[in-house]
Amino acid sequence: MITLQHIFESVGSVLWGPFVLIPLLLGTGLYLTIRLGGIQFKMLVPALRLAFVKRTDSKEASNLEGDISHYQALTTALAATVGVGNIAGVATAIHFGGPGAVFWMWVTGLLGMASKYAEAFMGSRFRTKDDRGEISGGPQYYLEHTTKNRSFGKFLAISFAVFAALASFGIGNMTQSNTVSGQLEASFGWDPTLVGLIMAVGIGAVLLGGIKSIGRVTSAFVPLMIILYVGGGLIILGLHIAEIPAALALIVKDAFTGTAAVGGFAGSAFLIVLQYGVARGIFSNESGMGSAAIAAAAAKTHHPVRQGLVSMTQTFIDTIVVVTITALVIVVTGVWQSGLNGAPLTAEAFSVGFPGTQGHFIVAVSVVFFAFSTMLGWAYYGERSTERLLGIKGVKPYRLAFTIVVFVGAVTQLKTVWAFSDVMNALMAVPNLIGLLLASGLIVRETKAYLEKDPDLTHPQDFLASDGKHA
Repeated sequence: MITLQHIFESVGSVLWGPFVLIPLLLGTGLYLTIRLGGIQFKMLVPALRLAFVKRTDSKEASNLEGDISHYQALTTALAATVGVGNIAGVATAIHFGGPGAVFWMWVTGLLGMASKYAEAFMGSRFRTKDDRGEISGGPQYYLEHTTKNRSFGKFLAISFAVFAALASFGIGNMTQSNTVSGQLEASFGWDPTLVGLIMAVGIGAVLLGGIKSIGRVTSAFVPLMIILYVGGGLIILGLHIAEIPAALALIVKDAFTGTAAVGGFAGSAFLIVLQYGVARGIFSNESGMGSAAIAAAAAKTHHPVRQGLVSMTQTFIDTIVVVTITALVIVVTGVWQSGLNGAPLTAEAFSVGFPGTQGHFIVAVSVVFFAFSTMLGWAYYGERSTERLLGIKGVKPYRLAFTIVVFVGAVTQLKTVWAFSDVMNALMAVPNLIGLLLASGLIVRETKAYLEKDPDLTHPQDFLASDGKHA
């Protein structure tokens, strides 16, 4: 009997296979990298400085259009991406694709930084104000401006909004709350019903305040959760420092040769390694999906180039830092051959790496932090997509529905939802990637023009963009 889950899994396997999203994602990232002159490599240090050191002060920000700061936009986007994918997604990639899948996660991240820059640039460049006076932007708006055929552009924009709104209830909600309730029940024996109620109340309370409330929470929340998880991982790697060179060599070697199937994973063919590496990479950092552009559009910024640079550091932090630490912990502790999968594999790696039970505790607490922050970020993405489809009247019903679904996800089994989420994520990415390719000329032209005037990003200029509107 063909079930709904089977249908979604079949569609997902095609979309995430070697002939649709993998070439589209990598091809778009490579194309933008070349056209932008390797901006993610040349401008990484200035971008990190802009994000974390040289922030816009409150007096300066009061004169800029936007709802939240550069940093809050970055942490909101990080909240949505640095999540369960960094704990469970990496482990799944290694389980099915072997250690070599991590190499292709890195490639996806490095090329994806160019895609993330481009979509954040576009989100800031073509943002607008809603009826409440709040900033709205993202692919659901800027895709209309990527082609002279406005009907086709509107089709791309509406398609993205539909898929993003639906995805927010799957990968941005039910799968997250279910992972939290399952982890807390397994680690501490907590009742999933109670966990679901607590999460629903917490999420609902933050959502009432809109993006400004989300930005305040994530700006304090995200650094703490990353420090906890990354700090724990670095301690383990410090204890196993002698094994790190061999682990890195294994990852690079297996990226091109595959690994003989042992320990339960099936990564014996190059295409399987590539497929799982790219698919889990985009699941983790969301580069090319367009979601982070929604948060970037709300940022107070002097120019879209500056926000694009800040946003691309999100992919660097997510994939090159957090994913790498997770992967190395799994490989150096040797548990990658244990047959475990997902979050239990990562939890086992931390348990083996740490003396006592601290490892399991770190993973359990990190799952809670990561999932809660992901729900906040995705709630904003879904809300803005719903507003694009239904207008401002759709915002409050969406927030209520999202809050209720948090509880539902905590107390139900979600195999079908996971499969559904993979499909929605893929369908979000397709119109966005098409739009970025169509808009590449505009992105390159305005990026070069701005960087010629402010190459070191030390003298921000609020000059007019080419369409006569303030950037």
